[in-house]
Amino acid sequence: MTSRALRVARIAGLYAVTPEIADTALLVRNVTAAIDGGAAIVQYRNKTAGPAIARVQAIALAQVAASHATLFIVNDDARLAAEVDADGVHIGADDGSIEAARAWVGPDRLIGVSCYDDAARAHAAVAAGADYVAFGSFFDSPTKPAARRADRALLANARALGVPVVAIGGITADNARALIESGADAVAVIADVFAHGDAGAIERAAAAIASLFDTGPQRGAVARCA
Repeated sequence: MTSRALRVARIAGLYAVTPEIADTALLVRNVTAAIDGGAAIVQYRNKTAGPAIARVQAIALAQVAASHATLFIVNDDARLAAEVDADGVHIGADDGSIEAARAWVGPDRLIGVSCYDDAARAHAAVAAGADYVAFGSFFDSPTKPAARRADRALLANARALGVPVVAIGGITADNARALIESGADAVAVIADVFAHGDAGAIERAAAAIASLFDTGPQRGAVARCA
């Protein structure tokens, strides 16, 4: 397998997306706790940080992820993803084209694409070189309360695309199983992992979601790439 294919094969399980925290040391502590709880993927997302803070935080989290053999994705910024040697970048509708992102991250890193409730967007993204697609919001989301609502049927139908499928939006330990059973290879979570006051609680919250992937049939990415 190529290094990119090996990364694709690891897109499964709990996909922890960071909250917006200005305190880098606290952010690192919380992300480390989530990884200790079983997060297989971490995405650095901070819409309010300036370029200098974003770079410091991305570097710090890239080092944590590498030391724990965890996939590290940067939200929005392909240039930053390449600069900190992340495993990839995740882009939405307002973040430029897949082609532009690929020019920054190169052939070996991942590009994930938000597809919201739009199956046609997912098909186009894969045709343009996306390595995984994400759908949501599936439930009310405190992070994006106005987000478009996605139907669970999207997850099952998207498996024909041949890339990992990620579910996002209001996901908790109580509702994640239904999305996994519908076809999600990974579930992206912010609040239900990080909305806790101490590292121990974050680790336990991550473990509650990660453990849902320990039962039932093996999910898609590894099986498709084997």
